[in-house]
Amino acid sequence: MELTLQSQQEYDKLRSGEMTPAMAAEYLREGKIRTRSFAETLRQLYPAPDLQARVAAAFQADDPGANPDSVARRVRNWLSGQNQPVNREDIFRIAFALGLSERDANLLLGLCTGYGIHYREGRDVVYAWFLRMGRTYPQARDLFASLPPVPRLDRPPEPAAAHLTHELQNLFQRAQTEDELRECYIASLDKFGALHMRAYFYFEKYLDQLVHPAPAWGGIKEPDYSMESITQLYFSLHMPSGRNRQGYSVVQKLIKHNWPNATALKNIRQHKEDVTRKLLLLLYVVTENVVDGEYHETDEDYVSAQERLEDHWWTLNAILNDCGMPALDLRNSFDWLVVYAITAEDEPMSQRMERVIDELFSDVR
Repeated sequence: MELTLQSQQEYDKLRSGEMTPAMAAEYLREGKIRTRSFAETLRQLYPAPDLQARVAAAFQADDPGANPDSVARRVRNWLSGQNQPVNREDIFRIAFALGLSERDANLLLGLCTGYGIHYREGRDVVYAWFLRMGRTYPQARDLFASLPPVPRLDRPPEPAAAHLTHELQNLFQRAQTEDELRECYIASLDKFGALHMRAYFYFEKYLDQLVHPAPAWGGIKEPDYSMESITQLYFSLHMPSGRNRQGYSVVQKLIKHNWPNATALKNIRQHKEDVTRKLLLLLYVVTENVVDGEYHETDEDYVSAQERLEDHWWTLNAILNDCGMPALDLRNSFDWLVVYAITAEDEPMSQRMERVIDELFSDVR
């Protein structure tokens, strides 16, 4: 995986192991990480000066009844960094408006929603095909609207093989005409409706370790933990509770956003909500990826801290890629905190993260 110069500098800084948790918190608090924003990324993908006008015109054309001032303000807020789009449909509309590639749309979706283009979601595969073919958003929207709906499932599907998503991607990439796309879509209906199942697979694997704690050597088996107990024991990490973010800095808001609670864990476990990227990263940290009881060479004393970090780095990125999520980005404050946590040597990763959070949020408690 190639890193940008700034990301490589951050990786080397973390790899050195010279930062204490207090120093890491101060580094985050002072905003020394140049975060990768939606506006900056979009301008890199489309550097022409008519960016704002082109996006606004496209949104206005798609919804002629919308107030032009409201449309212009919405786009202006995105490009000024006031906020960013979170609706996947809006992000696809932007990609079509600017003539971006399928790869560029995948990047924007991952940045804003935590998931890139997912080839087991009907809308995604249709829109991706039209982007690939250089067609328009109205054409993609109209064809998708003409397709039969995905059958409703009585229960969540079993976790599919990891390669199914890639097989579907390859299948749709071979379609060259709208008729072939339609035929491919209809033939794949039974494979849809399993959106983000790989993320659920990892979620359930990690969560099982927390719900059913292994007994101490020779000890009595403990009772299963409730979602409330798991939240308190493993995910509190000294993160301030409550939704009030008044007085929070940008970094504090970014790190706290989407922090898991018991309700979210229950809903995700019942497949009522998607597994968030943040939760998946947190589960890796609190379990230290110890879920199979197998031997790992990285547990040996002769493995250096740098080698251990590299192993975790590649393992985590492989998991994220398998789930259709963006790789670790050291220009993302939370990802930086996760990578700092996995450099722990003489303490659990979760404790290392907790110490940083305790210090980072000390001024808003």
